Amino acid sequence: MSIPFSHFASQVQPESAFTVLAVAKELMAAGKQVYELEIGDSPFCSPPQAVEAAVQAIESGQTRYGPSVGLDDFRASAADYVNREFGIEVTPDHLIAGHGAKIFEQLFCETFVNPGESVLVFSPHFPTYPANIERRGGRVCLQPLEERHAFRPQLDSIKEFLDREECPRAVFLNSPHNPTGGVTTLEDLQGIARLLEGTEVSVFSDEPYDQMVWSGRHHTMLEVPGMIDRTVAAYSFSKSFSMSGWRLGFAVSSPAIVARMGMLMNTSLSCVPPFIQEAGVAAMKESILLRDQQMATFRENVTHLVQSLRRVEGVDCSMPGGSFYAFPNVSQICRKNNITSHGLAMYLLEGADDQRGVACLGGECFGDAGQGFLRLSCAESRESLGDAVAFIDEAFGQCEKIATYLDQNPNYRMAESMF
Repeated sequence: MSIPFSHFASQVQPESAFTVLAVAKELMAAGKQVYELEIGDSPFCSPPQAVEAAVQAIESGQTRYGPSVGLDDFRASAADYVNREFGIEVTPDHLIAGHGAKIFEQLFCETFVNPGESVLVFSPHFPTYPANIERRGGRVCLQPLEERHAFRPQLDSIKEFLDREECPRAVFLNSPHNPTGGVTTLEDLQGIARLLEGTEVSVFSDEPYDQMVWSGRHHTMLEVPGMIDRTVAAYSFSKSFSMSGWRLGFAVSSPAIVARMGMLMNTSLSCVPPFIQEAGVAAMKESILLRDQQMATFRENVTHLVQSLRRVEGVDCSMPGGSFYAFPNVSQICRKNNITSHGLAMYLLEGADDQRGVACLGGECFGDAGQGFLRLSCAESRESLGDAVAFIDEAFGQCEKIATYLDQNPNYRMAESMF
């Protein structure tokens, strides 16, 4: 007799990038050449200073439990880091260590969201947001981000959310934005803060791409006076320091919120391993020059990728304000071939050629608002990016092959309501 799963476990969806990654790895194992532009991972090695610090910490016995909020040295170093980077003033009591940035989606919702309360998410959106809101029984309210507004959150959407919902409880922000590359300005953040004044609405500010702003500098809700008391801002070492496999991040908020989240961390994941935190301390103190050199490379790669995609017939691609993704508009090609953008992405991986393929993500992987777009990571060499775009250009021109692939995979056929 099989035991039924919970409603949540039965309905939860995985992060699409890892699903496509698994397909790409299977094809590569079978001998296919795949240009991997699907996963948001750095191609660089972790900083040698971080590796050395972790090894030394292990050898010195830092392999036991630590405080749930993080080591004192890590919290102090992270406070110094954000103060220096963003021009704010926080203390170690404003910091909590985490297993990457994603865990703070869950801890934020556990801290603030009750069953039935509404959470605003701008879409296209990172695919784990709804799952973590639904874990708490929260109501996900999607509002679209539009290309004509540079994929920036619009104040009218927040006002509508506050006026319409019976129990508005939280707003999720993500800047630089995954997948679109949109960047929220300081004026945007100040406007949002004014709308939330006098409410009980909190803000989850997801900022793992904070070092990937390609014009001007990154702005955080923490800069807006008074907002730290209702904001949790999450950061990761995955992108800035090429440490995705270390699963290290931190969040910044008020000391009262941090203490509460520390208790929640204690009841779930206990703590971040101390030796991993020591690696983070070394990265923040000793690897800034290396970080900045790698960020410059990402900027060059993004620019190269966008310019190359603009030369593909039927593709329109804006330069992202931040992140290491291009988010080209392929709606013209989708309509011409009656295929969803996710289907188009899978065609590039599986159906365009027997020997080669490109792994990328269809916009629907980030919600219905992503229809008509593809997300391509630039975390590859310049040569590989050029070869990938040349392959895409050729594949998009083979309408008969697209039709054959669509006949074999009718679930990728566009619905009449799309676009």
